[in-house]
Amino acid sequence: MNVSASQLNRAADVLREAAEVVKTTWWRFVDWLAVIEWRRLIIIHLLVLLTGAMTQTPEPALWFVLISFGVKVLAGGKRKAELDAAAASRQADVATLERKLTQAQMAALQAQVEPHFLFNTLALIGQLIETDPPEAARIHAHLIGYLRSTLPQMRAAGGATLGKQVELSRAYLAIMQARMKERLTVQFEVPDFLGSAPFPPMMLQMLIENAIKHGLEPKIAGGRIDVSAKVVGATLQVDVRDNGAGFDMTSDDGVGLANIRERLFLLYGKDAELVIEAPTEGGALASIRLPYKMMAD
Repeated sequence: MNVSASQLNRAADVLREAAEVVKTTWWRFVDWLAVIEWRRLIIIHLLVLLTGAMTQTPEPALWFVLISFGVKVLAGGKRKAELDAAAASRQADVATLERKLTQAQMAALQAQVEPHFLFNTLALIGQLIETDPPEAARIHAHLIGYLRSTLPQMRAAGGATLGKQVELSRAYLAIMQARMKERLTVQFEVPDFLGSAPFPPMMLQMLIENAIKHGLEPKIAGGRIDVSAKVVGATLQVDVRDNGAGFDMTSDDGVGLANIRERLFLLYGKDAELVIEAPTEGGALASIRLPYKMMAD
């Protein structure tokens, strides 16, 4: 009987596939033995022996017990260590990807910071150069100070502190006071010891921007902004209060507040929050609450 080359090739392919199946099954069996607890394996051994006795096939059952016991003793520990190492490596890769994704999301969110005041400030400086050069020079100096504080913080991957954010907010508010004149008064009550506490960049300024845009600018008389910080238990609470037009508690968050909420979630998960309140005396109170650390890493 002649056997063609194609038949030999098909037979060889079948043998290779069968060998691959056997190899895969064997390693799955070894992996299963590596992770199963001894107590459960012993129970399985007893069940297999009982089944072999009931079906009058004691030899296969005995071989299963002997082989699984031997593999568990001889190779189980090493294989389990290899599996644990592989799982840890996968988790590390996933953590790295998640961290890079978070950093990219943070960069995209920080890029949404309201830029209009910068153009308005430049336009104001241009007007004052003709009418009040000394005032134009003062605003120009405030703008330089603001940009010196802002740009490094927006580019930094970490290390932002509450003290830096307060410094930045003071520079921003100095510009806004030059624009709004007597329509804007400001007060800071931030203890010195909180200056080194980690605090996400640009968030404090965004709350202040929101208070001016939606609270004070709609009022002809303007108003007041109070910035304060305190530690409540293990929580750092930073408040921005205004006595402006108030906040519609039934409306959705604007871009700025939504930005802050998303960034807080990316950084702290459920351990941080943005709370908006409407005080009975009027105006609005925005509060960022996050885990308190004494110093930035």
